[in-house]
Amino acid sequence: MEVVLIGASGFVGTVVLNELLNRGHKVTAIARNPEKISRQDENLTVKVADVFDTDHLSSLIAGNDAVISAYNAGWTNPNLYDDFIKGSESIQQAVKKSGVKRLLVVGGAGSLEIAPGVQLVDTPQFPAEWKIGATAARDYLNTLRKDNDLDWTFLSPAINLHPGERTAKFRLGTDQPVFDEHGKCEISVEDMAIAMVDEIENNQFIKKRFTLGY
Repeated sequence: MEVVLIGASGFVGTVVLNELLNRGHKVTAIARNPEKISRQDENLTVKVADVFDTDHLSSLIAGNDAVISAYNAGWTNPNLYDDFIKGSESIQQAVKKSGVKRLLVVGGAGSLEIAPGVQLVDTPQFPAEWKIGATAARDYLNTLRKDNDLDWTFLSPAINLHPGERTAKFRLGTDQPVFDEHGKCEISVEDMAIAMVDEIENNQFIKKRFTLGY
């Protein structure tokens, strides 16, 4: 497939880029800091783009099969909430304008339901330092759910997302966290990348959100 990866130089994007290339996909990697992309591959094209420039972004997306957005407005960004919403909506509009139908968005775990009608981000124990970003991702998911034109998918990682090993052994879920027998909800970014590329290849969760964990 020919895939556009937005946020390709970030924590998640870097691992997803490797997973895509290792499976033989052709990737247009879009990043604010292209110098951070060290991977060399004949199937890789690196482009610099501002996610707020919808028209330019659309021109880079056109002609591809799918778009993966690992966009992050920056955890230390004082305008994190507004910039995440604005950037995500710009990406969504750019995909529509390009004529590409398939969009996979990497979101957060905050919108997962920890109890009926109760989302993780709204619980007292949710870490304050992650709350703004998690709220932005949750609110954007609500926007995405109203989009009937794109074949979108929203991926919420496990509550604990960390660097680790590529095991390919995990379980999938939808709107509730996936806990193991010890009550932990975690996944390595390497295994999350597997689930992301699996979804782009297999289209199992069209117009849905899914999650994963061990």
